Amino acid sequence: MKNVLLGLFVALGLNTFAQSKIAHVDSQKLLDTLPSRDLAIKKLDSMKTAGMQELQIMDADFQKAYQVYMTSKDKMSEVERQIQESKLMQKQQMLEATQTSLEEGLQLMSEELNAPILERVQKAIEIVSERKKLNYVIDVSATMYSKGGMDITNEVIVELLLLDAAATKK
Repeated sequence: MKNVLLGLFVALGLNTFAQSKIAHVDSQKLLDTLPSRDLAIKKLDSMKTAGMQELQIMDADFQKAYQVYMTSKDKMSEVERQIQESKLMQKQQMLEATQTSLEEGLQLMSEELNAPILERVQKAIEIVSERKKLNYVIDVSATMYSKGGMDITNEVIVELLLLDAAATKK
């Protein structure tokens, strides 16, 4: 009796799955076509470049101070040496704190810039999925095996560009 019930559940489950409509998209292609994503990348790169320049200036200042300390430490009293070492440690800590702050800032900026883009991608996929009455949409980059299937990437790109254009007008 258990085997009959199990067989019935499996058959119903397979029947339901067989009736499901599945399609796939290439999410990387979707993202690559968005003008707003290009702007977001440029903004992040600009922020990163400015931060790296600041770090390079700070590092050059630290290296210069370290060289001065190393060449003149033998001529310093113990108190002078401690003061200079303390200053060097402060410069190094400031350099490390600035680097950490830059990394955190870039992460936050990336999340802030990417969130609306990912929302538009999701919305475009939903629009096309509802139009085609799809149950599942799978990203090709996360698929282990696929033999053909319905690729809705180009249709999603059209919707995505419309949504992106509307969002950038706001």
